[in-house]
Amino acid sequence: MPAKISRLAEFLPYLLSVTSNAVSDCIGGEYRARFDLKIPEWRIMAVLGDAGALTQRDLVVATLMDKVAVNRACKVLEQRGLIARSPNANDGRSHHLELTGEGRAIHEEIMPLARDMCDEVFADLSKQEKQVFRNLLDRIRAQALALGAIQVV
Repeated sequence: MPAKISRLAEFLPYLLSVTSNAVSDCIGGEYRARFDLKIPEWRIMAVLGDAGALTQRDLVVATLMDKVAVNRACKVLEQRGLIARSPNANDGRSHHLELTGEGRAIHEEIMPLARDMCDEVFADLSKQEKQVFRNLLDRIRAQALALGAIQVV
């Protein structure tokens, strides 16, 4: 019989969530102040900056954000001229989204800031501890996917 968790502060999913939010807020505060980007908008830009043109469905899968959040973030980014839509030759019902020149310029400016903030947040961990942490996160995510905990639509 599994041990009973009597306090929320001992519940690992809760700790993972609040820690993730704290790290995102810390890093996100910088690009929110300088570029007026919210975390979901930056996530979309970061994925498009790495992957190139994707559909909204691809963005849902890549970010594990809900369809509404992805749609909302894409609309804001498109209105600001940071991403552009183009027809998807493989599927007439969807469009490809990609960074515009201005979007790429902001992406290139934010990435070093994000890396610097990340270095500060994780400064207390050794290089080896960071690698162990990455490996643990990969294993947890894979297990969650295997258990069907994440529905990708």
